[in-house]
Amino acid sequence: MKRFLYHLARLILALVFVYAGAVKMQNVTAFAGHVAAYQILPYALNYLVAATLPYVEFLAGILLLLNARVRPALLVVGSMTLVFMVALVSVLLRGLEIDCGCFDPGGGQDVSAGVALLRDVGLMLLVALVWWLRTTERDAGRGTRDAIGP
Repeated sequence: MKRFLYHLARLILALVFVYAGAVKMQNVTAFAGHVAAYQILPYALNYLVAATLPYVEFLAGILLLLNARVRPALLVVGSMTLVFMVALVSVLLRGLEIDCGCFDPGGGQDVSAGVALLRDVGLMLLVALVWWLRTTERDAGRGTRDAIGP
């Protein structure tokens, strides 16, 4: 059962981040507008973040999909999700009404910061679950490299 949960949670995370990265890569300019709407970064950094972040999301998702370098991929995904959550809380506290820009920048599918925050909490729980399941299985396997591998 643990093995099934591990692979299910890992695949969900992988697909979410591969999709999110791929969609943002298609319209970096629109995504830069979403990044700017958060009003957190200096103007000059908005496009840099928008041009870089999708590739990081995509690569981390691919690593999770392939069940390769899972811990580093989880650290990247968990760190990004934590940063996203802090940004969304900032938006909510400042009363800004913006589309998160998470999955469809420029596509007209508005998602409120509150809904995006709840989704990110769910993603963070999946990150923690995959990390925990991988750690407990590796410990049970007495430190073998991929006790819960493919």
